[in-house]
Amino acid sequence: MNAHLHLRQDQVYPFDARGIAKRFRHAAIFGALDALNAGERMRFVNDHDPLPLLDQLRNRYGETVDIQYLQRNSGEIVIDFIRN
Repeated sequence: MNAHLHLRQDQVYPFDARGIAKRFRHAAIFGALDALNAGERMRFVNDHDPLPLLDQLRNRYGETVDIQYLQRNSGEIVIDFIRN
């Protein structure tokens, strides 16, 4: 089994939520964010703007996770979540 080594602080980890069953998405996203080290980012892709999720992230992580939209088009949203 390969371990995640976190060799580079500027590493970008893709997370495509479109392939995850809706009932598991938020738990999977929280787990992925919890696994990030400071300086790492998760590039999140979804088919809709996840406004309720973003509110949950702000409440759960506060300023320890930055949220940056890269693309905000109908049908494709790309957001970087950066761990501080």
